[in-house]
Amino acid sequence: MRAKTDDTTTTRGREAEAAAARHLERQGLRLIERNFRIRGGEIDLICRDGRTLVFVEVRLRRRNDFGGAAASITVAKQRRIVLAARHYLAGRADCDCRFDCVLLDGERIEWLRDAFTADA
Repeated sequence: MRAKTDDTTTTRGREAEAAAARHLERQGLRLIERNFRIRGGEIDLICRDGRTLVFVEVRLRRRNDFGGAAASITVAKQRRIVLAARHYLAGRADCDCRFDCVLLDGERIEWLRDAFTADA
């Protein structure tokens, strides 16, 4: 049986991803897929912005004790997202892509376009 805090954290994460998806859709992006997972990596949201595929990392932080949501996207985390993106793109038509982040700090939502590159 899972601990109650795990369920709460999972629920908050899902709510944050839903809020991020709504925010991006209001900005004109089209949601394609949620929680694409492979061994070694995961992408929270995959969207389309015109002809560009957008791989989105959603980060929620209730407190800024450790630098807030942006500080939690480490180089190691970026590498895992890039790995998952390469798997997603394998066998698909060649297209442009970028890596965005949606940061939720309390009630504030911040969208970082081109937050990092595949060279991470």
